[in-house]
Amino acid sequence: MSLKVIILVDRGSMSKERKPGALAAFPYDRMTVERFREAFPRARWNNDKRAWFVPGKTAVRRLDRWLAREADQALPHADAKGRDAYAFEPITSAYLEAADDLRVRTPYSKTVIEQMRAIPWAHWDEELRAWRVPFRSYEELLHRWTTIEAAARRNEPEERKRRLGLQRNSSTYKAAQLRYAERRRRRYPLPTEDLPPLERPLMTERYGIVAFTEVSGELVDPASLALFYPHAALGMFNYVWGRWRAPTLAELVATWPARRVPEFLERSRGWWQPTLSELRLARQRARSVERRRQQSARMTP
Repeated sequence: MSLKVIILVDRGSMSKERKPGALAAFPYDRMTVERFREAFPRARWNNDKRAWFVPGKTAVRRLDRWLAREADQALPHADAKGRDAYAFEPITSAYLEAADDLRVRTPYSKTVIEQMRAIPWAHWDEELRAWRVPFRSYEELLHRWTTIEAAARRNEPEERKRRLGLQRNSSTYKAAQLRYAERRRRRYPLPTEDLPPLERPLMTERYGIVAFTEVSGELVDPASLALFYPHAALGMFNYVWGRWRAPTLAELVATWPARRVPEFLERSRGWWQPTLSELRLARQRARSVERRRQQSARMTP
């Protein structure tokens, strides 16, 4: 049974119409209502709130105790009902085992984790390396099983290997590999007519906020511009290679944001003073990197 308790503020000293108490709302069930009325004879139905009003300053504590007793009585009944539902319509799958409860073992999948976390009373058992689901939650598990099983099959090692093999032969994968190799070179085309200041966090069209360390003077091959830097392939400037690094958190915090959004000419040259929203995102990422670095340092003997 799902019961919701809403606390009312005690306004007894301020208004004769408002009394201390709590509202209790739960799905209608005749036997539950009878037990509730027996436990709270002074409770009154509030049609506007669609809930029972229980008066008194201790109403919340009394409702909590009653709810705990109801749960002790209701859960065994719900488990028995779930066992009957499983016997009538069982899930036949290599990923599911029925014992004292239901146990779900699948390859790692974010989709599976999201689905299992949404099932009431389901929890991860580290010792068994499985999700444990009580029979009272069988209906919800059955409702989500198609998604869970499909995600598990997609993440089987052989299936992942097969998809990876297909991806490696695709033009999209090869293009991504080329882009990754280009990023590792830590170079960026800079217009010779408008070079950026060095060692200052600046926004770029390709790599986010970086700090340029030097300008090599080496002319950029037009083929590289067309392949990796389409903003610089418009022919508005002559470009040379510049070297860059990721700025530190302290540098990002000390950087003042631009007062306006960059214009077309600034974006076409490939760099500009970062805006406040761009700085906030970069600072957030830099803080995450800093926390991971500190955690690694503490774990290293």
